[in-house]
Amino acid sequence: MSAARRSSRPMSSKQPTEVRFIPIALADEIKQHDSLAEKFLQAMAERHLVFEAGDILVVKHKVVSKAEACLVELAGVKPSAASVAWARRYRLDARVIELALRESRAVLRRKNGVLITETRHGFLCANSGVDVSNVDGGGHAVLLPPDPDRSALALHRELKKRTANSIPVLITDSFGRPWREGLVDVCIGIAGMKALRDDRGQRDVHGYKLHASVEAIADELAAAAGLVCGKLNRTPACIVRGFKYEAARGGVGDLLRPAASDLFR
Repeated sequence: MSAARRSSRPMSSKQPTEVRFIPIALADEIKQHDSLAEKFLQAMAERHLVFEAGDILVVKHKVVSKAEACLVELAGVKPSAASVAWARRYRLDARVIELALRESRAVLRRKNGVLITETRHGFLCANSGVDVSNVDGGGHAVLLPPDPDRSALALHRELKKRTANSIPVLITDSFGRPWREGLVDVCIGIAGMKALRDDRGQRDVHGYKLHASVEAIADELAAAAGLVCGKLNRTPACIVRGFKYEAARGGVGDLLRPAASDLFR
């Protein structure tokens, strides 16, 4: 093939850009009715950090749940006989199983000690997102926020008031995956940007027209932020800097596959 022929191929005009993930560590525990915006801005000021135009804030849901009082004292949970039997069989905490069932819209799988549910939000995950880690040492369980999109929007608006910058907010949780081992952080609430990037109709560098390339950028950002925040670092949030997003109100519903097109339910 001649050089002239090769040069006639469409080339991408998009150049790769550097994306940074900057941790926001907190020294203190988040308590009920705490202002997350205030806590994050204070922690940033101590590190001489400020939000810049184009930044995105990724926040782990547990601090949101704590601020919104989505905690349940395990000592007050009375599990059903079915929850007790299931928990005893697999050496689990029957109280957590009971909470998971209460928080679910439907039970999709119950096998080998694993309880997969559909939450009231429409998330498919283990134990309806009920968790005891990183709470208070086992006395309470934390639930998912009742409306993570609303929580993200409230934080988005508060940050705009305090900084004059429109900072998109992603709220995340760790989910398992049906085809692979290990947990990955995913987006469960979003405000200020689109959750998906639709490249269908675009042509790649070889001229091929894309037909199925809808990228879950909110989940990709959540997963990358999970590397920075970790599980043991007291770092419940991070700033994403340098990623080009499309501003929008946003909504996690865009990431949820309808049951009718889900091949695995």
